Amino acid sequence: MATKLVVLGLPDRQTGEQVFDLVTNRLTKEELLKLGDAAMVWREPDGKVKVQQAMSTTATGAAGGALWGTLFGLIFLMPVFGMAVGAATGAIAGKLTDVGIDNKMIKNLGEQIQPGTSAVFMLVVEATRDKVVEALKEYHPTVLQTNLNHDDQEALVKALQS
Repeated sequence: MATKLVVLGLPDRQTGEQVFDLVTNRLTKEELLKLGDAAMVWREPDGKVKVQQAMSTTATGAAGGALWGTLFGLIFLMPVFGMAVGAATGAIAGKLTDVGIDNKMIKNLGEQIQPGTSAVFMLVVEATRDKVVEALKEYHPTVLQTNLNHDDQEALVKALQS
């Protein structure tokens, strides 16, 4: 199954946070939704755009770098130094690596939404569609953007509105 991007618009930041928590925690823990990435963007009343990512590439890179650095440090009999250098290198590599949803696209859409509103981005790998839609309905989201074909997008919009 191909990965699908779905962006849902929400009336305020609080509702956006609830939906973001729903998709990144509850639905994934219940194995109803498998995400490649997720993000939330909201626009403050003063117009400033804020972004919250589900995955931190910097932290992931630092953890991986620390592991490899420790391994190399053990080989050269300097494990603490190796771990520190590995973590720093991994963090830098993680910061420079943009995986998942494009950050520029998130920011651009954030600048287009109305002040005081939010949007949740989901890169969906797998989903139990009927249960995920049912869980999302109570938040009354608006489908802002997808890479679904026209028929699937119409079906999603209709399902969320019913």
